[in-house]
Parts: sequence; structure tokens; C-alpha cells
Amino acid sequence: MKIEIWSDVMCPFCYIGKRNLETALEQFPHKNHIEIIWKSYQLDPAFPESVTEDYQQYLVKRKGMTAEQVKGMLNNVTQTAKKVGLDYYLDKSVIVNSLNAHKFIQFSKTKGLGDQAEEYLFHAFFTEAKNIADLDTLTQIGKDIGLDETEIKTAFTDEKYAAQVNHDVQEAQQIGVQGVPFFVLDRKYAVSGAQPPQAFLESLEKSFSEWREKNPVTKLDITQGQSCTPDGICE
Repeated sequence: MKIEIWSDVMCPFCYIGKRNLETALEQFPHKNHIEIIWKSYQLDPAFPESVTEDYQQYLVKRKGMTAEQVKGMLNNVTQTAKKVGLDYYLDKSVIVNSLNAHKFIQFSKTKGLGDQAEEYLFHAFFTEAKNIADLDTLTQIGKDIGLDETEIKTAFTDEKYAAQVNHDVQEAQQIGVQGVPFFVLDRKYAVSGAQPPQAFLESLEKSFSEWREKNPVTKLDITQGQSCTPDGICE
């Protein structure tokens, strides 16, 4: 069963939501039958690639909040992250355009490493205060998760990855996504926001039971004979 997740790398609740879903999956007996698919969503596609503001300055300038309000909000988010084992340093995080990061994620998905790419990017942005628009930074992250350095560069030059980002954003608009994280289970149920693990678990149980009814386990009556196995044993 597929779980599609719309998120932006610079969204603090997207990382928290990822952890809460993972906690729920650890308790879910059928987790091996779950496929996670990450979808792109840009909270501010007009933002420049170069670093001009930190997180606090961005919120004060763009959202019309006072510095004191922003400080309190960021502190609350940091404490929420800590409860799920994440270390946020939002006072150091730099706001940049996330398009390059999303193109990198789209490329990583073609190699079966979408989840690893998301994890490393979240950590790079919220914990290490790295510039997730910088191509050298993204290339190093790619190497860290096992991607070929030469192939990584195609993520930034091949227009099909940018097109996939745009497709995800348009799809989000079509299904009514108004904020991230947004989790869609089997294209029937949705969980909006960084819900606690129990909420994810309840949605998992409901959606999976319905999915299993339509996708029953095939049980075969097998007549055994001589054969070879993948580990090289033939008998």
C-alpha cells in the first residue's frame, strides 16, 4: 500500500511528521507492505537561491510577526522536535529556495533513495544549518547516501526533474493540499500535519485493512521438485 507524502525540506513540521509516521510504522505489523513515496511541495517558490535571511528574519519580514513572537514560536517548534528526538537549531537555519533540493529528491527517488534523501536534507537544514540550495552541498549529501557523483549532476541539469517537482505541486493543488506535511494513504485517506504516532497508526490500520481486502495474499498449493535458490544451492 502506498503512502504519498507532500512536504518541503524547510518545513519544521514535515521532519517531525516523518518521525511520527516512522514511530507508527514500527508498531504496525504490516509495515513491510507499505511503500513511502515523497512528493515535492514548495512553501515559498519565489525565494532566492542565495542566503539573504535566517529563519527568524524571514518570518519577521515575510509574515508580519514581531521578533518576540517569532522567537517564541521557534522555541515551541524546537521543543516539539526534541520530543521526537530531533535537534533543531532554527536560529542558525538559512532560508533559501528549495527547488534544487526537490530536484535532488526526485533524482534520488529514481535510485530508490528518496527516503534517505529526505532524511539527510532535513538533518542538513534543521540541525547542521546547511544551504540546501547549494549544489556542492547537495552533491555531498548524494554521495553520503550512495549516489554516483557524476549522475547526481543530472538532477540539476535534466529538466525532467524540475518538471516532476512542478507536477507534484500541481497535483497537491488538485487534491486540496493547503499545507504540509500532507500524508495520503492509498489515495483514500489523508492525514494533515505532524499528527502524533497514534493518529498515524489508526489511519494505517483502517486504510490497510481496506487495501488488503482488494489485494489478498495469494496462497499457492505447491508441488515441490528439484530447484535452485538465489543463494546458489541446487538440489
